[in-house]
Amino acid sequence: MNVQTKANRQYYLDNLKVFLTVLVIFHHAGQAYGTGGGWAYTPSNPAEFMPWIWHFFSTNASFFMGLYFLISGYFVPRSYDKHGGKDFVKKKLVRLGIPLVVMGGLLSLLAGKFETGHMWFVESLLVFCLIYALIRQFVPALKSCRVQQLPLWSLLAIGLVMGVGSYFIRQVSPQDHWIWPFGIIPMAIEPAHYLQYVMMFIIGVLAGRCGWIEKMSNRMGASALTIGLLFAIGNYVRGDGAWNGFVWRWFGIYESLMCVFISFGLLWLFREFANWSGRFWRWSAAQSYGAYVFHMLLMLVLQNLTDGLWMGAFGKFLFIGVVSTIISFVFTWLVRMIPGVKKVL
Repeated sequence: MNVQTKANRQYYLDNLKVFLTVLVIFHHAGQAYGTGGGWAYTPSNPAEFMPWIWHFFSTNASFFMGLYFLISGYFVPRSYDKHGGKDFVKKKLVRLGIPLVVMGGLLSLLAGKFETGHMWFVESLLVFCLIYALIRQFVPALKSCRVQQLPLWSLLAIGLVMGVGSYFIRQVSPQDHWIWPFGIIPMAIEPAHYLQYVMMFIIGVLAGRCGWIEKMSNRMGASALTIGLLFAIGNYVRGDGAWNGFVWRWFGIYESLMCVFISFGLLWLFREFANWSGRFWRWSAAQSYGAYVFHMLLMLVLQNLTDGLWMGAFGKFLFIGVVSTIISFVFTWLVRMIPGVKKVL
């Protein structure tokens, strides 16, 4: 995590990262009980299936990892300025590289092949940070911003650029199609979403330098959240009719607009209403990164142990989500008690 003084620490970003981590855990908790892509566990009882949960998967996937990249990018300029290029790279290799190697190696051992699983995010973030450090070797830090405050129409423009690019990418690489770049680089990426991730990271870097999140007006933030929620509702009410056909055809654009508006809407919502700090919230923020790293293996163990326990599909989904969240955060807390681990997690 980035170190800031208590006087200027943006607690709402810590709290938002905790929210996103819990959302990721619940997203993965549901994959065994719906059509959310490949998952390493399949319930022995076919009744543990929720056909509607694809709406939950689809809406989550539209924004939550993009918002992760934006928040991560937000802290990159000040971290580089504070530590300098050499120490910045060293810290990122420790903070991101060690969990990637350890967890990636464990996942590969269990799968019997090279596998990064959910650590693709950590790997991509490491690459983005290293590219940023390389650029800063030749390009000085941005001293002033021509755009001091993002207007609402700029979010529409960003979403459309992202969406049109995503639309054309999906013509050759549909959603949930994962590749290695050039077929040889051991870095799992999903081209259908990768433009979003790159753009959101860049937007985060610029927002961190220009103060776009802090300067966002209440009117703009509330408008962005409202528009984002309308897109989400539109995604949830999709069925088999004309509306579903329209959204499906243009989903690259629809999803990108949903991503941008929900992301900025949530940033405003947490800035205004969740900028609190207490012992529990500070503790949760400190464990959130490790909870992301550890949750998948802990969840798979829990799912296999409770395979014969019947509580209905939705009940099982909630049970696995809640218990996996608690176990992941507590397990991280225990691991971080080991000397030296806090430098990594």
